Amino acid sequence: MRRLGSVQQKIPCVFVTEVKEEESKKRGCQQYQVVATETVHPVAMEANVECAIATEKLDGTCCYVTVYNGQPYLWARLDRKPNKQADKRFKKYQHVHRSCKGFTWNVEEDFKTVPETWIPAHRVKHHDGHPLPDEHGHIPGWVPVERENKQYCWHSSVVDYDVMAALVLRPSAEDGERLETAAVPLAELLEQTLELIGTNVNGNPYGLGSKKQPVHCLVSHGSIRITDPPPVNFQQLCSWFRESPEGRVEGIVWHCNDGTLIKVHRHHLGLRWPDGDSCLGDRPVVIHVDGPVDEHNSSTTDLFSSFSRLNGQCFSRLRDIQFDL
Repeated sequence: MRRLGSVQQKIPCVFVTEVKEEESKKRGCQQYQVVATETVHPVAMEANVECAIATEKLDGTCCYVTVYNGQPYLWARLDRKPNKQADKRFKKYQHVHRSCKGFTWNVEEDFKTVPETWIPAHRVKHHDGHPLPDEHGHIPGWVPVERENKQYCWHSSVVDYDVMAALVLRPSAEDGERLETAAVPLAELLEQTLELIGTNVNGNPYGLGSKKQPVHCLVSHGSIRITDPPPVNFQQLCSWFRESPEGRVEGIVWHCNDGTLIKVHRHHLGLRWPDGDSCLGDRPVVIHVDGPVDEHNSSTTDLFSSFSRLNGQCFSRLRDIQFDL
């Protein structure tokens, strides 16, 4: 099985998009929304999207595993954004010109400060040693998830630096329909991007855990395949999202043979998300968290300990995972 592309940049929509002057269904404070036309994007055509591998677009927050202080580490997504004055100038330009093309940034002065440990994402363009913003006015980047940083407490819950492992949700090697939760060595995840999903992330569309017993895990991008994807056609995609049991997902990400990533989100098609129970949350799951985790009773995180106590247990649905208090 070939390694699928990591998510370091914004992924283009499979269709050409346009801006509508109406309140966004995705972001309540946004007074416009980006919707898909029925025209397939030239980038998708050039990358031969019809022959790409279709995977589920996951609704969480993006993470990255790379080296920090000489060892594999989990990093959280942190985009460097414009300060208030620069953002106001940028939005005014967008409103007048109906586009952000041609806007000039002062990269040294227009952006908020970020931690010293921050690194720009792969393929961010630079000028005179400074990373440049993308078309949305953001500079994509990463910060290491350190234990003492409360801002990233849910990220911290899925990684144990004492045993150098992370809690990963992935398809079971034994049964294609079943998922498994496993403690995976961070070294095996190096240079991968993953999605953190769970109780306290993005409104928990997968129904994982509860406030008393939060459940979080990482899912490698591209690991949840869509077995019978619809053709890249506006009407057929709309029908698939509405009617297919497999279509109860936030969207599709296509991994093209040349490494290009292309996506479509339900909101691009004017469809709601979440809309009832998710396909992922309804899949059966087996817990495989054992080995070194059990040997570090005092140092393992609560989530690792809770999962290790369920080792070997099966649940008919992912969202049915419960820990005994």
